[in-house]
Amino acid sequence: MTEVAKDLREAGSEYDGRSLWRQRDFMLLWSGQSVSEMGSAVTQVALPLVAVVALKASTFQVGLLTAATTAAFALIALPAGALVDRGSKRSVMLVCNILRLLIIGSVPLTAALGTVTMAQLYVVAVAAGVCTVFFDVAYQSYVPSLIRADLRMDANGKLATTQAFAQLGGPSLGGGLVAAFGAAGAMAADAISYAVSVFSMSGIRTREEPPPARREDETLRSQIAEGLRFVVRHRILRRIVACTSTANLFSGMTSALAMVFLIRVLHVSPALTGLILAGSAVGAIAGGVFAGRLAKRIGSARIIWVSMLVFSAPQVIAAAAWRGWGVLLFPLGWGITGFSVMVYNVAQLSYRQSVTPPELMGRMNAAVRWVAWGTLPVGGVLGGALGTLIGVRPTLWLAFVGTWAAGWFVFFSPLRHMRDVPQPAPTAVQPGRDGDG
Repeated sequence: MTEVAKDLREAGSEYDGRSLWRQRDFMLLWSGQSVSEMGSAVTQVALPLVAVVALKASTFQVGLLTAATTAAFALIALPAGALVDRGSKRSVMLVCNILRLLIIGSVPLTAALGTVTMAQLYVVAVAAGVCTVFFDVAYQSYVPSLIRADLRMDANGKLATTQAFAQLGGPSLGGGLVAAFGAAGAMAADAISYAVSVFSMSGIRTREEPPPARREDETLRSQIAEGLRFVVRHRILRRIVACTSTANLFSGMTSALAMVFLIRVLHVSPALTGLILAGSAVGAIAGGVFAGRLAKRIGSARIIWVSMLVFSAPQVIAAAAWRGWGVLLFPLGWGITGFSVMVYNVAQLSYRQSVTPPELMGRMNAAVRWVAWGTLPVGGVLGGALGTLIGVRPTLWLAFVGTWAAGWFVFFSPLRHMRDVPQPAPTAVQPGRDGDG
């Protein structure tokens, strides 16, 4: 009997059933990450407010600060994937959260001492972003070590629902904390959330399968190239990347123009605009809740293209909204977008985790994220340019249709002839695989 099998037997009957609610280790991961996601959403509101309110930062400085928070994804995602594959993914997650606790916690500390500066905020944004890149790559790669293949769709749905809920409720919580404790003080909540996550993940008992020994001639560059080759040469993964990247390009266009469309074309009040834009998060929460059930009914492989070509088709009604009661078409279409994108993301992530060898998991996730997220800022710039040239509403029509049309990449792939994602045959428990052969 392997060490992992002993661990699972000692853990009791929590792995015997098919319900994730009865699996102690998953619940520890999920609960800790839920708290952390909510804390991060608070910081998204509080960090720029520290710059604007406490330091009187200019618009350009705030723009730089916002860019600094996401710059790491473009710069280090690929090497992060290779480094994550070299060791324990849970250890990477724990170290990243400890570092983020210290990094984020430095802002309320220096603010209390009256020494906070814009330079510090830039460093905090970049350093926290680096930790987030490593954490996210390790996080997506760690789930297959913890959850059986037949439960991953449900697990990914629950984790994604938490993230969507944080996006919906986090800004409101952040606003309340800012009002009560100030912008810098509100960031203390995020630092505390990382401490809770560290405590929660430290209780996980399931052991990971150790990474294979590296060859003497194997370098970081060669490992990065191996991960990229795996994605590019896989006939379905490369179609998923093409679909996601294209959808993100057009999604970047809609995100850039949504507020302009509501305020300047539909003449919605700024206070109501935020409520309307929350429709996407509501749809995403529903998508995360129902993704697993829909996959069982439709098929875990078929749902990937159905979510893009069928579920997302009505989203175009958002561009048809008009002043008055017609404005309701926008949150309806926006919510449909959130729902379909969430179902797609849960399904394609579960597929990626099922077909990727454990030793390539980090590099695969990093490569996909590097390409797919790289189109978001391009879409933002393109949306602004086209909105100026041809108008906001025509550009939104184009963007929503383009997001829907991205689904044809996965339709014209072997997924079209598959109902479910092939599952590994059940065998004896393997190290770090939680019963998945």
